[in-house]
Amino acid sequence: MALRVTGMPDERPSYEAAREELVEVVRRLETGGSTLEESLALWERGEALATICQEWLDGARARLDQALAADRTDQSAT
Repeated sequence: MALRVTGMPDERPSYEAAREELVEVVRRLETGGSTLEESLALWERGEALATICQEWLDGARARLDQALAADRTDQSAT
């Protein structure tokens, strides 16, 4: 898988795509062998991917909370 370490793509990747790329970034950082500049670029990309994953998870949690709240409202109305 090719890593995009020179900036963010125009559209936000799916959670799964961001997580997969993040795993690869971590693997490359842990393996070592990169120059300092490459390592910094990988780190920055990893931080951006972690933020994207967290935003997806936060959005999913908000949707679940809304669904649970709506379900509770429906149950109390009956």
